[in-house]
Amino acid sequence: MRNLKTLLGIFVGFLIVAGFAGTIQAANVFFSKAIYTRDAQETARRLDRDLNHHLLKNDRVSDEEIATFADESLRRSIDGVDGNASAGSGRTRTADAPRPQRPAANPAKVDRTASLDEFMEELDQSDLARTVAVLRFAPGTVLLSEASVLPRTDPQMLERLTPRLDTLLRHLAAGEPRAVDVPSTLLGTKPEPTLLAVPIRNGDTIEGAIVLLYDQATTGLFLSEVVQIAIAILMAMIFVATGLAALFVWMRFRDRLKASKTIQFLAHHDALTGLPNRTVFSTKLNEALRLASAKAGNISVMLIDVDKFKAINDTHGHAAGDLFLQVIADRLSNVFASHLVARLSGDEFAVLIARDLDRRAVTQLASSMIAATRIPTRIDGKDIPISLSIGVAQASEAAWRASRLLHCADLALYRAKHSGRSTYIWYTPDMDAEAQKRKLLESDLRKALAQDEFRLLYQPQFSLRDLKLTGYEALLRWEHPERGTISPTVFIPIAEDAGLIEEIGAWVLLHACTEAARWRDTSLTVAVNISPAQFRPGRTEERVSHALNTSGLAPERLEVEITESLLISETNAVVKTLTQIRQMGVSVAMDDFGTGYSSLSYLSRFPFDTIKIDRSFVATVGKNPTTDAIIASIVGLGRSLEVTITAEGVEDETQVALLRAAGCDKVQGFLFGKPMDLTDQSASDTIALAQQTRCEQLLLAARETDLPQLPFETAAEAGADADAPRLTDADIDAFAMDADADADAGAGSGAVADDDADTADADAETSDERETAKDEAGVAEGRTRAVGAA
Repeated sequence: MRNLKTLLGIFVGFLIVAGFAGTIQAANVFFSKAIYTRDAQETARRLDRDLNHHLLKNDRVSDEEIATFADESLRRSIDGVDGNASAGSGRTRTADAPRPQRPAANPAKVDRTASLDEFMEELDQSDLARTVAVLRFAPGTVLLSEASVLPRTDPQMLERLTPRLDTLLRHLAAGEPRAVDVPSTLLGTKPEPTLLAVPIRNGDTIEGAIVLLYDQATTGLFLSEVVQIAIAILMAMIFVATGLAALFVWMRFRDRLKASKTIQFLAHHDALTGLPNRTVFSTKLNEALRLASAKAGNISVMLIDVDKFKAINDTHGHAAGDLFLQVIADRLSNVFASHLVARLSGDEFAVLIARDLDRRAVTQLASSMIAATRIPTRIDGKDIPISLSIGVAQASEAAWRASRLLHCADLALYRAKHSGRSTYIWYTPDMDAEAQKRKLLESDLRKALAQDEFRLLYQPQFSLRDLKLTGYEALLRWEHPERGTISPTVFIPIAEDAGLIEEIGAWVLLHACTEAARWRDTSLTVAVNISPAQFRPGRTEERVSHALNTSGLAPERLEVEITESLLISETNAVVKTLTQIRQMGVSVAMDDFGTGYSSLSYLSRFPFDTIKIDRSFVATVGKNPTTDAIIASIVGLGRSLEVTITAEGVEDETQVALLRAAGCDKVQGFLFGKPMDLTDQSASDTIALAQQTRCEQLLLAARETDLPQLPFETAAEAGADADAPRLTDADIDAFAMDADADADAGAGSGAVADDDADTADADAETSDERETAKDEAGVAEGRTRAVGAA
């Protein structure tokens, strides 16, 4: 439409210029004809005068009469020409003016015919005009049809000029003293000479006429040249304007063509990396499948995902993330130079191996790509490691359908990402069953939210100062009606992929506050973990406020746990949200401190109430000097910031002794109690009393004076009294079994969600096996933390 308007504008402009040129040409034709007509009339006047003078002379009229007639005739002729020029119609200016009487012919005159012949011969000898014919009219008529014609030129030419002779005679009959016929065309040219009709008078009677050809080759030459020059200049302007318009259209067309090519390129390629996009990949994949099926060949597809790309964006910025993707695209293009590499989405790429390569060759290509990522890329002076997960599938495994082939490669990619990343995995048929299982679990997970199939277990937390119960940490369990208890390590990743994690997190927060509000001991706190996947600035504080208002729980009894990775993304917004939560009176704890992107700037920007030492450090305390130094540093940092330090995963008394010696404030772990159901108030009271009794026994058995001091040493190295009562492995196992028995007696069905932990404790027979089982139980329990444990 825009091109049509442009062309229409150019066409209208051309018409305007052409109209202007036509106007000039019409003026040229008009004025040229006026000039030619005036010149012809003036010539006819002179000839009329000369003819009459010649006839009067031969008729022997006195010189005085001839002079008088000549003067009057000349004056009348001039007046008539002027009047014709002013009126532009050929009529005399003064129609009623008295015409002078022509002197009568002398009876003794000579032959008038001889006199006319003599005049015409003299005229033919001159360059002024050439005689065509002499017309003799019948008395009282001026008509060609009734006149006798004496030709003086070629008869054919006379016949051709007959229509023009009629025009001349009509002018004479109308009373015009001189009749002229000036031919012209629209272009202003003169195709034929001008015709003049000089009347032959006898007194006041016109008895004939002499028809002459008058050559006006030089008449109006100057004006014609000026007009021609003006027209030439105008035509040059037209050509220049047309050229400029054509140049403008070409430039617009060139820009439009360039934009069209750019749009077409962007429609088939990724703007950031320049690689083909999903549309091109799908088209090429379908074509390759048809060819391979027709030739009984095979093709392969690789789906490649960038591991932890979001963390790169959050840590180094989106500009660095874009450069990072460009580097990956370059390395993919180098490794798969002869194959189609496409970018499907933000951090997902695909490779089409259309050639019929065997499994070993495709595997070698995947291995080469993994090897190419071992060299980190340097962006803004920082080395950023590259990690890719690759899923590989062949068409023969996917029934030669493009959608099925991509689905198989995607299943293999999912397995690769959950198998340690930075690796490649081939598709196997069992992946379909696993995907179907995940799909069913996702469907059941939605039903679980609607049918309230979740329940909370609570792991106790004790103060190391007096070994008194201070609170619980809420842990989520899913009681499936058919599958039994499902671990969070199974359903939390599915909930995150399905977009259900926020709804589940809100459920956990509300139910934990509601159940804690019913506890008899109002001094006990409840800790709820909020994962990065469910944390939303602006909404999380609203959910916390809603849970407190709905349950009636005192804000100081609620503790919100977050991980360090949460602070990397949108740090300002996260700190603002945590500040608002803390202003409500709710405590905020940093969970798993030291395992993520630890930064002291986070502690300075937001004053946490609690720092929790991860179980990976607690498990090796007293065995690894590096771990001991890290724990001592964390505890020292907590004391300086006046922050409570809580240790997770405490499994034996040595760990208790060393942590207490280091100055740790609180502990939680299987040694002090497994996760339990506290929905029944009487059961919770019984369990709390039983656990308090066990802790007092543990304190008595451990003897505070026997606890080792810093630097961390074992009890033997610290010079402990060999005769002092110590808790043995059997005592610890008995303590755990008694706690389970008390829970069963009080709650009736205080089931522990972690089947791995129960099985590990029940099957251990030797001391070493029991230690291994307890470590496995601790690790398994760590995976079952509430939302966000994954």
